[in-house]
Amino acid sequence: MKILLDECVPWPLHKLLKDCACESVPQKGWNGMKNGELLNLAEGHYDLFLTADQNIPYQQNLAGRRISVLQLSTNNLRRLIRAEQEIQAAIANMQPGKFHSLAIP
Repeated sequence: MKILLDECVPWPLHKLLKDCACESVPQKGWNGMKNGELLNLAEGHYDLFLTADQNIPYQQNLAGRRISVLQLSTNNLRRLIRAEQEIQAAIANMQPGKFHSLAIP
């Protein structure tokens, strides 16, 4: 699975996603872009957009998209590392074009 990590997601998280090909928004040079633009650019190149932006479902019309969006409730790396299994399970269960919000304890 090809995953694009939003700029608000800590890059070290990619180490937990061993079976995935990850790139980040900064690596692509897409810093500062609005989420709608990012999703348009990412669609067709990535399977999943991973973000911690809590506003994305309210600011973007996600219906009809081919790219899946997984929203994490935090970008705190320690909490994300502790939730490794939950994150991996959520990614494995993502369906194309779907949105899912994952609460990280």
